[in-house]
Amino acid sequence: MTPKLNSLLVSAAERSASDLHLIAGVPAAFRVNGEIILADDDVLSAEELRYIVSTLLNQEQAEKFKREWELCVSIFHEVAGRMRITVYQRNGSPELSVRFCGDRIRSRKELGLPARLDDLARKPNGLVLITGPTGAGKTTTLNYLVNLINEERRCKIVTIEDPIEYVHHNQRALVVQQEVLTDTHSFNRALIHVLRQDPDVIVVGEMRDHEAISTAITAAETGHLVLATLHSPNVAHALERIVGVYEGNAQRQIVLQLANALQGIIAQDLLPTTDRTHRVLAYEMLVATPAIRNMIRENNLHQIDNSLQMGAKDGMSLMDSCLYDLYCRCQISYDTALSRAKNPDRFTKRTG
Repeated sequence: MTPKLNSLLVSAAERSASDLHLIAGVPAAFRVNGEIILADDDVLSAEELRYIVSTLLNQEQAEKFKREWELCVSIFHEVAGRMRITVYQRNGSPELSVRFCGDRIRSRKELGLPARLDDLARKPNGLVLITGPTGAGKTTTLNYLVNLINEERRCKIVTIEDPIEYVHHNQRALVVQQEVLTDTHSFNRALIHVLRQDPDVIVVGEMRDHEAISTAITAAETGHLVLATLHSPNVAHALERIVGVYEGNAQRQIVLQLANALQGIIAQDLLPTTDRTHRVLAYEMLVATPAIRNMIRENNLHQIDNSLQMGAKDGMSLMDSCLYDLYCRCQISYDTALSRAKNPDRFTKRTG
């Protein structure tokens, strides 16, 4: 690691930055409370970034990056802690995006997660999904659930991650963390073989395609608890995305499997607080009640939002209701709430 990169990582830790971006032609950029802040420093050159990358990657990683022009690795820094580094190409030269993972698992109260989520983690089997856009804290929530199970249950947890961001130490559970390209060639191959490792809980860093989705749902149906993340903005879109990757008879089959296996979905986003000092979690929550399962089985996904709105007694919540609550408690501004509302007109009327 170069002295320049070491200095930037220390500076990022001092600023409590969530991300660091190293881009040729501009100074280093920190993301602090959701906003990009440029360092008061010289611009980075392509040659400087090329040298930084060459000191970071081992031979196998360097060869893969040269071949595929994209790479994601995790490293540990004595000040900044564990981080995920994404290396990519622009104008033929490498650039870096660094995500800081933090050094501890925060509590549910600190994260702002609903109590009902803990109940889903205590299910003996089924599928629990965490969805949201990039940077919405999905990995943080996923690792909170892993830690909760690790603290409470005598079981075996196997995680498949790309890369590993939090390192879990055995508590009541046995935790086996596998990293793509370090311990396994791909998510899909690892998912197939993980069933032979006698797991109770399977954690999938991201469900990326129909093969991963099929294997994860089958595992959830056959007695395992599966925790996974998915890129989608809300609960209804997550369900539509899963169903939409299949066609014909295969789609009907996955709909039935999903209706049986699903335990719940939390869709989340991180929003700047009114004083801009930190970010607060906004979420919507689906719990797989018999009515919800039937809705999925009949492929009436357009009715999901109404069920979320009416399902408070079951622990369900619509994103707009959460935004309204955060706004009423003066945690987020009106403009922030309105910009994230699914139905801005209805939100405007509700706020008067």
